[in-house]
Amino acid sequence: MSATSSAALARAVVTLALSAAVVFGIAGCTAAGGPSTSPSSSESPTDTGSASPRPTGTSTAQPVEGQCATSSLKGTIGQGGGGAAGSVEVTLVLTNHGSAQCSLQGWPGVSFVGGGNGTQLGKPADFDRSTPHATVVLRPGGTAQAALKIVQAMNYPEGDCKPQKADGFRVYPPGSTESLFVRDDTVTACTTTTVTLLTVGALAAP
Repeated sequence: MSATSSAALARAVVTLALSAAVVFGIAGCTAAGGPSTSPSSSESPTDTGSASPRPTGTSTAQPVEGQCATSSLKGTIGQGGGGAAGSVEVTLVLTNHGSAQCSLQGWPGVSFVGGGNGTQLGKPADFDRSTPHATVVLRPGGTAQAALKIVQAMNYPEGDCKPQKADGFRVYPPGSTESLFVRDDTVTACTTTTVTLLTVGALAAP
């Protein structure tokens, strides 16, 4: 064999050896948990939910001692004190359907809901803070009630109000972050946030 052929063969052997070393090194890294060409999965985005905002400003940010669970309460609308021209006053009644006595204190959060799916319509109720707000103890079957003033939507220009027939009210008992639905399909809401139709007093014993 000539010297030229021997040199070419030597270079080929060295090249093959280096290639094998590189392949072995890559395989070793992958087996040991090193980099891989497989795409990594990304985390799902956090679901922020679509619940309507909770009315705020109740007199007790924390539940009172013996707080009524929202699940043990049922809400109804009863007759009220009449109301002034262009408004009506009804009574929001919360009844304890639980098996033990419980307590409520302060102003409930109230807003119109509609669309058949609990969508909040317009602004939540203002609070009539001139009303007393002593703690009310509800025995099983007992009630607490609050005056709810409803201004007629027709008092406002249609463009300012954008009226919509409501299904009723979303009610947050004072100190609770859970709400209940109170049906009343006789009311009409303003869907804009520039008009306030509702004013609610503090809960009191009947």
